[in-house]
Amino acid sequence: MSRHKLFKLGAAAALSVTGVSAITSLKTVRAANFTAVKRVKISYLPGKSLNIWTNYENGKFMGYRAKDGSVWNVAETAVDSKGSLWYKVGTREWIEARYTVDVSEEEPVKTATKTTKKKSPVANLANKVKQATQKKKTTKEDKVKKANQIVNETVKKTTANKKTNTSSIQASSKAASVVALAKEQVGKPYVWGATGPDKFDCSGLVQYVYQHAAGINLPRTTYDQVKVGQTVPLDKLQAGDLVFWGSETAPYHVAIYIGNNQYVNSATPDQGTILQNMSSYYYPTIAKRVL
Repeated sequence: MSRHKLFKLGAAAALSVTGVSAITSLKTVRAANFTAVKRVKISYLPGKSLNIWTNYENGKFMGYRAKDGSVWNVAETAVDSKGSLWYKVGTREWIEARYTVDVSEEEPVKTATKTTKKKSPVANLANKVKQATQKKKTTKEDKVKKANQIVNETVKKTTANKKTNTSSIQASSKAASVVALAKEQVGKPYVWGATGPDKFDCSGLVQYVYQHAAGINLPRTTYDQVKVGQTVPLDKLQAGDLVFWGSETAPYHVAIYIGNNQYVNSATPDQGTILQNMSSYYYPTIAKRVL
């Protein structure tokens, strides 16, 4: 490992080595004439480290990994034949970009404060006088017209409620089918790039379940799946919603929320497709409703 120059930031880089339970520290080695194009942080699954490969196209696992949360300099970028983005972080060390986030993106979110302009007492009084004057001018024809408007609005609301109820029933039925089919996949292996029916990666599982359970054709990758549907608050989740981890524009992981604070996801090669509980330690960053 001393023959490879790694563009790791900081005094030491924590890498996990295959077959060794301890963490090995490598001192930072500066690369000659190296200018970083960007800085990224490893954003993989909690407690898991990211494999480092010899090349972005048909590369081999180098026997050591980049620790989750560590920051790296990127010397070069490349796209493989499947359309996946890769980062070069050493003389011949490559990592998958979908498991990283740009360091510059990690900035606190500012919350805007709304200011409500209060009406003056004079304006309130003038408004009350105006309303009283208008009330006195109300005629019998106005009352009839208003009554007709009330009747028409009631009819419209009743019709709209019926349509809404029908849509809700259909969505609930599809959500139940999605949850049932997602649970049936638990126990199947994780294989990167797989779309079922016997093995999956995270976005492949979502695409398979929604297509076969709800008749909805979702895009293939998490980057595109997060663009579909309506964004919903994470405290208002419903069964069948999609939950994502990572950047809100380019997330690295997706799962199917099944209710009761649980979700089904194709997690890692070690874990496969599993059912998990929501945790504050590993909490989604965005949710989408497509049903």
